[in-house]
Amino acid sequence: MSMGNGEAPSEITLEEWSGTASSKFFKTATITANSSTHFAVQRHGSRFHHISNRFLEAFVPEGFPNSVTPDYVPFQVWDLLQGLSTYVRMMLSTQALLSAIGVGEKSATVIGATFQWFLRDLSGMLGGILFTFYQGSNLDSNAKMWRLVADLMNDLGMLMDLVSPLFPSAFIFIVCIGSLSRSFTGVASGATRAALTQHFALQNNSADISAKEGSQETVATMAGMAIGMLIAHITMGQPIAIWFSFLSLTMFHMYANYKAVRCLSLTTLNCERSSILLWHYVETGQILSPKQVSVMEHVLPLWITSWTSRKFTYLYTRVHLGVRISSVDHLELKELIQLAGSHYKKAKYLLHEKRGVISIIMHKDSTAGDVLQAYIHALVMAHLVEKGSSVYLESQSWMDKHYKVFSLKLRSSGWKLERLLTPSIIWRAHWRRDCLDEKTE
Repeated sequence: MSMGNGEAPSEITLEEWSGTASSKFFKTATITANSSTHFAVQRHGSRFHHISNRFLEAFVPEGFPNSVTPDYVPFQVWDLLQGLSTYVRMMLSTQALLSAIGVGEKSATVIGATFQWFLRDLSGMLGGILFTFYQGSNLDSNAKMWRLVADLMNDLGMLMDLVSPLFPSAFIFIVCIGSLSRSFTGVASGATRAALTQHFALQNNSADISAKEGSQETVATMAGMAIGMLIAHITMGQPIAIWFSFLSLTMFHMYANYKAVRCLSLTTLNCERSSILLWHYVETGQILSPKQVSVMEHVLPLWITSWTSRKFTYLYTRVHLGVRISSVDHLELKELIQLAGSHYKKAKYLLHEKRGVISIIMHKDSTAGDVLQAYIHALVMAHLVEKGSSVYLESQSWMDKHYKVFSLKLRSSGWKLERLLTPSIIWRAHWRRDCLDEKTE
């Protein structure tokens, strides 16, 4: 370009940056050009660094680590380790199962092996449907426990496959039990994983997290299959070595699963977490953080760990949510009508205490906020029962004075109050204020 009127040569600098709006940008090149046609490009960073970053993007969510919760990395590490051990053991159990149905034997028939495999798959399908019917609505509210139970059931299923060749007469029964166990695993693991993915997603990136988890599991699967084939080849024909390898990997698998769920600091409220938070707040006036509560809550069924339980753990076990109104006898029903006309005029729920058990009857038009308020109110009543107080008057007084402050402090501490994670409330009731007031006069 020609310069006129004695103008000084101008210089333009362009910078190339890599990254996304949700992640950290870094400079990759600087381009300098001036009017005298001088053109220079300066690269920043090594080529290996650029390639490694692109490779890493296939396995971690976009914007990592800012786009996920702090417990994402430790959970994924333990989860991938337990997945690796699962795929190694799967090779051993599958080898035993194929041997049991006659693969490699001249006397075995194709139709016989096919029929046995069909019965195995059929029992698993039916088991999955039944498990979903009975526990489907409970998986989201107890994601930690069911995540752990799912993997324990998977361990049982592979154990059944490994045992099946030892009992030829009961082969069908054993493999069907194993298939049932794995069907529970499939339902529970899939449902709880969806809940955990929503927890990890800080930037509405659940789909990206799920996709990257698929890439991580693919690598773990390939590594597990390779190691499993090697171990299966080495231990072939050596029952003691097979069982030692299987049981050792199973113990590691259980430990890795326990560590994985213990890493989670869920911010949603379920029955137990609500109980822990309320108990601590009533006693100290302080709100526990999600990480503090995660250390205190149980990841195994309560009956297994009852000997280590504290009072706040039992608090929620005495609260029954969504009680059927027709299950209440006439004297209790009369008392409920009186309560509806006095203590609960504005609330869309009724609470009834009997022998230390608090029953919650939800109104037909109640919202998710009403359910949470009713449950906190019931927990307050359960706490007062232990002290022998007047549960109706004192619990209502506590709710009037402290519930709003309690809710605000929960939100400021990082808790999500959109809804209480509980099994579906099937039974509700409807009452009208005018009729209730007439009956209580």
